[in-house]
Amino acid sequence: MADPQSPHEDTDLRADRETTVAEPPPLPNARLSAPVEVTATREDYLRAVSVLSNGTGPIAVDAERASGFRYSQRAYLIQVHRRGAGTFLFDPPAIGDFSELQAAIRHEEWILHAASQDLACLREVGLDPTRIFDTELAARLLGFARVGLAWVVEELLGLHLAKEHSAADWSTRPLPESWLVYAALDVELLPDLRDRMVALLDESGKTAIAAEEFTAVLDKETAVRAEPWRRLSGVHTVKGVRNLAVARELWQERDETARTADVSPGRLIPDSSIIAAAKALPRSKRELAAMRDFSGRASRTELDRWWAAIERGLTTEDLPQMRGTGESLPPPRAWSDRNPEADRRLKAARETVTAIAAQYSLPIENLISPDTLRRVAWAPPEPLDASTVGDALHSLGARRWQVEAIADGVADAFVAASQSPQAAESAAS
Repeated sequence: MADPQSPHEDTDLRADRETTVAEPPPLPNARLSAPVEVTATREDYLRAVSVLSNGTGPIAVDAERASGFRYSQRAYLIQVHRRGAGTFLFDPPAIGDFSELQAAIRHEEWILHAASQDLACLREVGLDPTRIFDTELAARLLGFARVGLAWVVEELLGLHLAKEHSAADWSTRPLPESWLVYAALDVELLPDLRDRMVALLDESGKTAIAAEEFTAVLDKETAVRAEPWRRLSGVHTVKGVRNLAVARELWQERDETARTADVSPGRLIPDSSIIAAAKALPRSKRELAAMRDFSGRASRTELDRWWAAIERGLTTEDLPQMRGTGESLPPPRAWSDRNPEADRRLKAARETVTAIAAQYSLPIENLISPDTLRRVAWAPPEPLDASTVGDALHSLGARRWQVEAIADGVADAFVAASQSPQAAESAAS
């Protein structure tokens, strides 16, 4: 028998522990096929439109805004790439009218990553596609663990794509060279990415599903919130209608000031300052100035403005309701007390939908919107069957493929929940 304390054995074990698996070599960096520059004159713009018209295949499009720096969500740079034409970086404030580009490419397929983020600012300058391929949405439908452009490029193209300028102030002029390279790469890789995804969607039987989802993104209308001030982060912690009135007045004053100056509202005073003031209800401008939690670059320079808003909140007779005026449902954690039957339906339906999503290799939220499922569970149709549940889902925005995938299962889950021992006990009591 070998001696367990043998020095030779100790050496072997130590060598095994110190053996490490070699790390894979780093991925090559994505590189531009040609130098780029900003197109900022009408003459250069019209020349670029002509070149793009003579290119081939889909049009890759992206837009850069100045979120976090400016009030508006306008595009400060629009990137367009097409095979056979190259990459063009357009300066929207300088060019103004994009009708010629729209006429040249509107009927082509546009490739975007996270199209819902860019469509509004593209439409603002007159660029509006009729067909899209959304690489982020395609990644979700393919069940990718992550869907950011850099990660998807690494996964499918084997290239490292740096994303260090995603949160930059794109209203800056002139734009640094490194920013331009970053912006150009965001579109130059999209055609190759799209081609790989088209093949993967076909292999997984999800081509028709993707087409429905892309159309839904194009057709979706942006809802205008009745009380936008309720988007304040932390507003749910504000108790009392007078406190909410102060929060509302401060938000409205900040919003108007930011709009006029075209600066991000949070750069004047953050949401946390508005919430702190609404909770404290200072009784004088001096009290407001003394609040440590009332901070921000304009918290002192515009103190008169903020105090006037607080005074309006303290004296107004137009007091807000504690809950918003929208058709919001109670949070699911409160359903067991507020509506036990709906709580059982929702829990049963969630189990069913989770299983179906696994079969499709999809995130649950891409199989059906959580809000849609909650609304149908809260107020189910009558009579309760797959057809009526399907109609209810469709009326709330579910796509045809989603209805076909889950209507039967959700209806069965609802029926089973109504026949559970808990339901019978509740009915007996």
